[in-house]
Amino acid sequence: MRRFLVLIGCLIFTAGILAGCGSNPAPETAGKAGSPAKLVVGATAKPHAEILEIVKPVLQKENVDLEIKVFTDYVLLNPALKDKQIDANYFQHLPYLEDYNAKNNANLGWTVKVHTEPMGVYSKKVAQLDTLADGAGVGIPNDATNGGRALAVLEQAGLLKLKEGAGVTATDKDIVENPKKLKINMMDAAMLPRALEDLDVCVINSNYALEANLNPVEDAIFTEVKDSPFANILAVRPEDKDKDSIKKLGQALQSPEVKKFIEDNYKGSVIPAF
Repeated sequence: MRRFLVLIGCLIFTAGILAGCGSNPAPETAGKAGSPAKLVVGATAKPHAEILEIVKPVLQKENVDLEIKVFTDYVLLNPALKDKQIDANYFQHLPYLEDYNAKNNANLGWTVKVHTEPMGVYSKKVAQLDTLADGAGVGIPNDATNGGRALAVLEQAGLLKLKEGAGVTATDKDIVENPKKLKINMMDAAMLPRALEDLDVCVINSNYALEANLNPVEDAIFTEVKDSPFANILAVRPEDKDKDSIKKLGQALQSPEVKKFIEDNYKGSVIPAF
């Protein structure tokens, strides 16, 4: 009888331990309680990574450990986000993201708009566009949305006319008037500053102009209109949109400190979008 009572007691004690474990499940993420949340964000070097450096200490105070991963080729940033190599990226405008999603069966989303980078026309051969010779070579980005955006800049400059409704995915096939018979050369956006040695003019994104030590305010001979819809955004996977660390990053990117940094350091070549 004594052995039976001991056995019953052991069973009750074991059941109590198991019940206690069931009511306090192990945390889903490893690490000690209160340890910083790790957040890896992909970006191009200028101005995106520079802006992220400003928010890094702000996020540290919010218990978020921000790692900035710099990409030299922005085409790789959305695949890296889709494949979960990074937690978010900061380099692109919304039309580019929408075009990527449509062409790659992706559903990447975004949280906040941070800044715009007016696209500019640059040249080492002419000082004014009205002196551009007939048949001049013109370089523009070869990705769909930035190529269409560059053509729209050339249209704003009065150099050509696109068919009505061509939009941001316009190509050289959408040109309906080209009085100077400009020769459009589409190439990787990062190569355009170098192409200035060979081509007459190039339409260059401000981030690549800055990396090539071109001042978009002083060196561009024509600049995209200021009410451009191409604000750069923080892109995320949809399931991560409401994560606490992502929300804190979005708030930091739209902080007064970031706005002041953009205005003080880029002086019109990068413009706050908030």
